[in-house]
Amino acid sequence: MVADALVRFEPRRALDLDLTLAPIGSGPSLRHYDGAIWRATRTPDGPATLRLEQRNGSVEAHAWGPGAGWAVEHAPVLCGEEDDDSGFTPAHPLLKRLHHEIRGLRMTRTLSVFEVLVPAVVLQQVTTVEGRASYHHMVNALGETAPGPASLKLSPAPHVLARTPYWSFHRFGIERRRAEILIRTARSANRLEEIVTMDLASAYRRMLAFSGIGPWTAAKVAMVALGDSDAVPVGDYHLPHSVGYALEGTPRSTDERMLELLEPYRGHRARVIRLLTVGGIGAPRFGPKKPLRNYRYS
Repeated sequence: MVADALVRFEPRRALDLDLTLAPIGSGPSLRHYDGAIWRATRTPDGPATLRLEQRNGSVEAHAWGPGAGWAVEHAPVLCGEEDDDSGFTPAHPLLKRLHHEIRGLRMTRTLSVFEVLVPAVVLQQVTTVEGRASYHHMVNALGETAPGPASLKLSPAPHVLARTPYWSFHRFGIERRRAEILIRTARSANRLEEIVTMDLASAYRRMLAFSGIGPWTAAKVAMVALGDSDAVPVGDYHLPHSVGYALEGTPRSTDERMLELLEPYRGHRARVIRLLTVGGIGAPRFGPKKPLRNYRYS
């Protein structure tokens, strides 16, 4: 199927496409197929499916749908072409080694705020496995078929979530609290999308003004939608332990100590977190796993 729009560009520095786009997450809207990454997204011009493939030192971006032109125009931004790591020179031996070994890791910038916010809200205070399953179920049920040749689904449109009663989310494993956050933010999706034009401080203030969006959620959104290389999701269950274990060898830590350890890397704290994540660095886990819960009748 011939694409509606096509762009080819040469990355200015090393690019690992898989690692760079990994924070967006996989699922019904993003898949790897035939050596390329396919992504369904909603652009300011309408829905689009984008196909990205690295070939002979270049990245080829093909797109289908009403938003195809916008998608290929912003493909370099999505691939981290605006990410600047020139000031990142870690001295810690582990970070220095990871930075040397993990080449081409960039901070993506999707410019799609609500699309990033929805899975972040669904992941609030639940296990990753539980949250991802709920989100995928919701996309498959409420999302639209994406344009183009790939079998992808678009994330549910804001107007769809805004008119969905909270109890309808129970079938996805989402209880009333998270459902109501999704409904409220969907009703103000345009105000959320406006933050892509703001400076980061103003963008955070806008997000945190919404009930149900706290520092953890705002940082998750800013890291992916805005390409914030300094975003730190304070309040994460495992992250303080992982950072503490990596940088000072302690199996258990706190948000406060994590921020102290990351302070020398201010401006690039999200980059440190990404390196530790990609490098598989995590603190030892003790005790029973957090049980999955059933919100179907909540």
